[in-house]
Amino acid sequence: MHAFQQFQADFGRHIRDPRAAARPAGVPPRRMAIYNELLFNNLIGFLDACYPVTRSVLGERRWRSLNRAFIREARCQTPYFREIPREFLRWLPAAAKKYVGPPWLKDLAHYEWVELALDVMDVATPPHDPRGNLLAGIPVLAPALMNLAYPWPVQRIGPDYRPRKPQPVHLLVFRDRQDTVQFIELNPVSARLVTLLQEGRRTGREACGRMAEEIGHPQPESIVAHGAVVLADLFAAGALLGSQS
Repeated sequence: MHAFQQFQADFGRHIRDPRAAARPAGVPPRRMAIYNELLFNNLIGFLDACYPVTRSVLGERRWRSLNRAFIREARCQTPYFREIPREFLRWLPAAAKKYVGPPWLKDLAHYEWVELALDVMDVATPPHDPRGNLLAGIPVLAPALMNLAYPWPVQRIGPDYRPRKPQPVHLLVFRDRQDTVQFIELNPVSARLVTLLQEGRRTGREACGRMAEEIGHPQPESIVAHGAVVLADLFAAGALLGSQS
């Protein structure tokens, strides 16, 4: 290895873990310390902004320790700063095996990351008729949308609430017509309806009929009536744009 390559390797090791890796030869201690601090603060700024609830429930000391471990151990696959929170999320499952934390930590972090992911998602609005019949036509969902299921009630977790037992929850997260990220809690039936609509090939009535078949409901029309209410609510919230034109 050439001298400059060796310097780069030493520099990188020290940046990742200043306590364990020696400072590169020839670099003044004060300058190195300033660089270390600036880089660390810059990186964790993206994590602090994306994961405020995770930070608050862990506490400042444990959160900063996790930040340090991420910088020390993770090997990011992208050079984009806005992808740092996603890289942290990818690293977290491996970290959970080494660093003791609440069992819902990974799910909470994912829930927080989803807001950022949808906020920056680059998608085109599909053709649709905003006045279309949502039962007779094929409903069109907001293009920036995630239909999620978690084993823990992540939307309720915070400094004053830490669940002890799993409580499954379905959440629909989407960017509405004003480009604002919204969260809606769904029951399992409504979540299944959205899953069927995501396929983009069934009318609202057909999706409701499919649900009635799946659950073996003796009165399919009651499921269609319930589905019509759900579709109207999703449209009013901005999760549905209309029907295919």
